[in-house]
Amino acid sequence: SRRCGLAAGRSYSGGGAYPSVSLSCPLPGVPKAVFAAAEGREQFETRVTVLENGLRVASQNKFGQFCTVGLLVNSGSRHEAKYLSGISHFLEKLAFCSTAQFASKDEILLTLEKHGGICDCQASRDTIMYAVSAEARGLDTVVNLLADVALQPRLSDEEIEMTRTAIRFELEDLNMRPDPEPLLTEMIHAAAYRENTVGLNRFCPVENTDRIDRAVLHSYLRNYYTPDRMVLAGVGIEHEQLVESARKHLLGVEPVWGSGQTKDVDRSVAQYTGGIVKVEKDMSDVSLGPTPIPELTHIMIGLESCSFLEEDFIPFAVLNMMMGGGGSFSAGGPGKGMFTRLYLNVLNRHHWMYNATSYHHSYEDTGLLCIHASADPKQVREMVEIITREFILMAGTVGEVELERAKTQLKSMLMMNLEARPVIFEDVGRQVLATNTRKLPHELCALISQVKSTDIKRVVTKMLHKKPAVAALGDLRDLPSYEHIQTALSSKDGRLPRLYRLFR
Repeated sequence: SRRCGLAAGRSYSGGGAYPSVSLSCPLPGVPKAVFAAAEGREQFETRVTVLENGLRVASQNKFGQFCTVGLLVNSGSRHEAKYLSGISHFLEKLAFCSTAQFASKDEILLTLEKHGGICDCQASRDTIMYAVSAEARGLDTVVNLLADVALQPRLSDEEIEMTRTAIRFELEDLNMRPDPEPLLTEMIHAAAYRENTVGLNRFCPVENTDRIDRAVLHSYLRNYYTPDRMVLAGVGIEHEQLVESARKHLLGVEPVWGSGQTKDVDRSVAQYTGGIVKVEKDMSDVSLGPTPIPELTHIMIGLESCSFLEEDFIPFAVLNMMMGGGGSFSAGGPGKGMFTRLYLNVLNRHHWMYNATSYHHSYEDTGLLCIHASADPKQVREMVEIITREFILMAGTVGEVELERAKTQLKSMLMMNLEARPVIFEDVGRQVLATNTRKLPHELCALISQVKSTDIKRVVTKMLHKKPAVAALGDLRDLPSYEHIQTALSSKDGRLPRLYRLFR
């Protein structure tokens, strides 16, 4: 009773006297708290409705004044095999320009401004996404705008010419920036899936900028911008309202390119080939100034994993989190992955390594687990040896503490990312586009909890049987041959001694 009662006043730095009340006891004289609770499972489930034309409408409850609504299309650079490469890059830059209803981009932005809205378009290898965040009261205006932007773009000569200029500038900037991550990602995909599907270039090649015009864009749009390949997703709005707006603005709409029969839709399944893509480049002057980044050579080694539709996707996600890693300058402080393998085994032991990071790219029909490493050009051979060794050690013993930490970190990252409304929107849209339904966060967390060390060993053993994909950028005089890297990754017995013999 003394612990929860009012004790003698204690002086604090503020000068006032406050009662000392235990944090585990209710405050005296304060009404009992009433906590909010979900009324039932239906309150947080993702609802999906399929319209008569095949368009899917998906929504997720999230209370607040604002909503995020967007149109996702099953279209991307992987579908450009029969077309000029770079169409998706053009469409991304041309998004939210003039349409049948809106004379200019400025008019679109002024319309959104009335509802406190912002817009964005992002194109990836397999999806293009038009999204708007605005006040929920402006839902009808937002859906009308999205329908107009996706199905009725004017694609004027002036806008196309401005897009060409913007793309040329972006390509020039891509080759000059100190961080080569986007370039290496393109190279590793090109090496892993040579000249097919997700291996096709996501950026428009310079030689194609003048060849892509309105006729080429309309030919592509006619095949891929069809209702059965689209999902209208919304977060923070009532499902019935979204369906009503979709019926009003997306049902029976005649696109600007006409409604002819689709005939060139590419339904190819990704074919993993493995291989190497090398770009010799002078990296000595990528970052000038008072504290320049030293000259580095960048290597990325990858192996085929699995698609996000397979059961093994969750063990691969845990494995990627377990490998972790990062740049050498982000090694300090708690919560920065200092217990991941690439920190413990690589960055903490080899001071000359500037980066060692694991990435997992996953698609509807394939996946790629890779490690990016960078170091001084004179130590490329040793760097490749170290990264290759880490791949082989993945198939070894996985400690229970290590595994539990990786699973906890993955669940934490998943839940923290889903605090943001735009992230929930993208999650809803992509899952419904691929599977017509959505796994909820608690279901994914349950699957993560079920992962065992034997699952990690099984998926790694399966992965190590594939040919590696290698991307190399910078001064490559000391780079081991592709055959050496492949032989090292396929070694099963006497692993480390054999690795040292191969590279030395």
